[in-house]
Amino acid sequence: MRRGIRALPLAAALLAMLTLAGPAAPQAVTAGAAATARTAALTAATATGDCDPNVGPRSRPPSLDESGPGVQAIKKRGMLLAGIDLSSYRWGSRNPNDNRPEGFDIDLVRAIAKAILGDPDKVQFKVIPMKRRQEALDNDEIDLMARTITITCDRAAVTPFSTVYFQAGQQVVVPRSAKATSVDGAIKGKTVCVADSSTAQAQMNLNRRGAAAVTVADNALDCLVRMQLGQADVTLTDNAVAVGQAAQDPTVEVIGPSITSEPYGIAMPLRWPDLVARVNQVLVDYRKDGWQASYDKWLAPYLGPTNGPPPIGP
Repeated sequence: MRRGIRALPLAAALLAMLTLAGPAAPQAVTAGAAATARTAALTAATATGDCDPNVGPRSRPPSLDESGPGVQAIKKRGMLLAGIDLSSYRWGSRNPNDNRPEGFDIDLVRAIAKAILGDPDKVQFKVIPMKRRQEALDNDEIDLMARTITITCDRAAVTPFSTVYFQAGQQVVVPRSAKATSVDGAIKGKTVCVADSSTAQAQMNLNRRGAAAVTVADNALDCLVRMQLGQADVTLTDNAVAVGQAAQDPTVEVIGPSITSEPYGIAMPLRWPDLVARVNQVLVDYRKDGWQASYDKWLAPYLGPTNGPPPIGP
């Protein structure tokens, strides 16, 4: 893993919350209607067994059909509204020279815009905190969300996901001075920082390992700030995100091996299954031409070589 990259100032976590575009789209779905739709979807998924915890949820088959309401809404607008994170180095962050978003997730969003609208720059990026991901999808603020979201059966029952585009796993970020050698050893009896509504938070609730938990509301980078301020001893997060934090602050390191499986997918509104199918076709093509180049540019220096993109899955 490469080191020596200058640590970000503490204000970086606050900067990441700035929205890159204008006001949100009108809220076409009320909170009550969205909740009712999610409840119905959860009931249906439970009844049909559409998600196997050992395999994952089924996504819609890839399709080139662009006649559906979701794709047509994007085409009529002439702009893709994408929810992203700007606090995950190498996944979604600002280029210091031109202030434009860049990273592995950003490349993927631009590929979707190019496929649907013919131009990778026809994207309106919106920075969405973790705790507002579902709300932003329900309220028509965005067309899709690409911000290192783990697909789980619970999430997939109420939010349609694309097929898996990256496979990660939870590890810990810990000060080098701690001399930790394992995830359990790094966590046991310590104060552990996790992001709200994250799978890391769910893991801590499942097995605290004698640790106290500190929760941040917006993104995992805030945990790095907490560690820098001495308010947390260790951060539990996906290794794909963790290595970015370690690259930003050479006084910390990532300890493994992974203790969970974290398959990343693109989340989309419940009412637009046609968009899910179209995005899945983009991913089919992107796996063949684009995925590896983006991985080599953004992630290979920190995660090492890869055998290529994950299989399409169920």
